[in-house]
Amino acid sequence: MDPCPFVRLTVGNLALKVPVASKPARSVVHPSWSPCFCKIKLNNFPLQTAVVPYIPSENHFPDNQPPSIAATFHLSKADIDKLAAKSIFSAKLSLKIAVYTGRSGATCGVNSGRLLGRVLVPLDLTGTDSRACVFHNGWISVGKEGNKNSSAQFHLNVKAEPDRRFVFQFDGEPECSPQVFQIRGNIRQPVFTCKFSFRNTGDRNQRSRPLQSEPSSSRSWLSSFGSERERPGKERKGWSITVHDLSGSPVAAASMVTPFVASPGSDRVSRSNPGSWLILRPGDGTWKPWGRLEAWRERGSSDGLGYRFELIPDMSASAAIVLAESTLSSRKGGKFVIDLGSNSGGASNWRNTPVNATSPACSPRSSGDYGYGLWPFCLYRGFVMSARVEGEGKCSKPCVEVSVQHVNCTEDAAAYVALAAAVDLSMDACRLFSQRLRKELSNPHDILV
Repeated sequence: MDPCPFVRLTVGNLALKVPVASKPARSVVHPSWSPCFCKIKLNNFPLQTAVVPYIPSENHFPDNQPPSIAATFHLSKADIDKLAAKSIFSAKLSLKIAVYTGRSGATCGVNSGRLLGRVLVPLDLTGTDSRACVFHNGWISVGKEGNKNSSAQFHLNVKAEPDRRFVFQFDGEPECSPQVFQIRGNIRQPVFTCKFSFRNTGDRNQRSRPLQSEPSSSRSWLSSFGSERERPGKERKGWSITVHDLSGSPVAAASMVTPFVASPGSDRVSRSNPGSWLILRPGDGTWKPWGRLEAWRERGSSDGLGYRFELIPDMSASAAIVLAESTLSSRKGGKFVIDLGSNSGGASNWRNTPVNATSPACSPRSSGDYGYGLWPFCLYRGFVMSARVEGEGKCSKPCVEVSVQHVNCTEDAAAYVALAAAVDLSMDACRLFSQRLRKELSNPHDILV
């Protein structure tokens, strides 16, 4: 399999120093007393927002500071070519950053932040698909022009580095058992086939059965991953999709282990009682759990698909580690992203997390080191994968991107393809129960769908 060239542009190591005036104006709130943030914009890519920590003016930014990524832009070769073409006929490509004091967001429709200054970082992305390039690393003045002693100082690191990826495209909707093609430029090559089916919900062991035989009768570890018990009311259950290589051998699977059930008195799957999938890989002649995806329907204005993906080390549910948690628009769809080196998720489809929100200590969103000292972060770093899915009622043919460094064999790639299929199918599983599903998703064993 040949990968596609991609470039990962990161903005990180942010800091702000503001000199204290001898006679400060009463109307001015000094950044040391108030939070600071910045808005980062690259051409037509979605705007990203990041918190900017304040450091005293007499301090220096530590040279050995571990990298802390504030924003990430993922650029394909087509993106780079388009940006290069625009820069020929207009102003040269620049990263635009606006620095604000005050809290991010708006109050009564009015932006609460006060603009401190703007920063432009010129970019030349030529050749960055094959070599790393640092565009800026250090302090830069913002605010009053030409007076370094009285202006604020903004620290940032902007760099681009190659991030080659395998790209896979479903040839149809996952529930229609499509082929999966690998894409490289204009070349499409079939690499997998998918088989969607309904599992008999009375078969509690199907998820760990021998690959080519009937269910085994002794798989006690399976109960810790989900519940197949019959539940009263509206539910969607028993969905399963198996990924085969071109020889017909199963190389990955996604199986619905906890039904998607409407919460009492409503027609939606709630966050407090999500449905879940187990992502399975073959090993020792049986299926072994690799990850778990939970999904639900968010309430409120977002009304989106909420999800959480956990990696399962050594088949232990209690040791599961969260790699991704966010929301996708139910109407527009979006990108499911696993990126362990970015606060933004790379596509701004992640929900806006409050700056004072906390994450589990092992979560990649918990601190600047992203838990790199813990398994599996010693193996999973930077961009891992993304899957583009469509919103409700639209024909969705997921496009999957997987970083080259996380694919060592066919089964590795197939596991991410199965995960993408589970994300796409969760969009249907979390549809309001007042809406009927298409016939391919109607389980003949269920009375209520």
